[in-house]
Amino acid sequence: MTPERLRALYGDISPRAAVKTIDHLDRHCVNFIKSSTFCIIATSDGNNLDVSPKGDPAGFVKVLDKNNIVIPDRPGNNRIDGLLNILQHPYVGLLFLIPSVNETLRINGKAKIIDDIKLCQNYAINGRPPRTIIQVTASEVFLHCGKAPLRGGLWKQETWSKSRPIPNLYAIIKDHAKGHDVPQMTDKEIESRDKESLY
Repeated sequence: MTPERLRALYGDISPRAAVKTIDHLDRHCVNFIKSSTFCIIATSDGNNLDVSPKGDPAGFVKVLDKNNIVIPDRPGNNRIDGLLNILQHPYVGLLFLIPSVNETLRINGKAKIIDDIKLCQNYAINGRPPRTIIQVTASEVFLHCGKAPLRGGLWKQETWSKSRPIPNLYAIIKDHAKGHDVPQMTDKEIESRDKESLY
């Protein structure tokens, strides 16, 4: 496959898509970020890729100025794949979602990790500050159309499964972690544990 072959298959970029990219956060982008409760951050160590979900109440990603945003890093499983990647290769991609809104906001830029205690305290929830915050300097910003969420019925409850379509997390991990002792937990136990360790 070549770039020429792909362009022949897909045709020219639409005029609207060709001009929608900006290099800063305007009022529309700022409002989108303030309304978002969930974003995905893609990182790389220069060889492999990683994608991590981030979620908190609306406005959890703070806009510092027209190019800089801050993402608090909440407690997780301590793999810290994304953070380790940023140390090696600081370029990242972000995808912001707002529940019920089909369009998404995409930001590409350069990230750095900050562990200043006083700064982290500004992003505390329930009295618990994040250990680090990720500052991203945006270089490419644009809105993405809502076709994919529409196709997937992302926000339409009538398309959602009536019951969980897959086993719970620990049942799956037990199969993946052959030869390792993995505790079994019910769905209710997992939900309770997750709620207790959110912050």
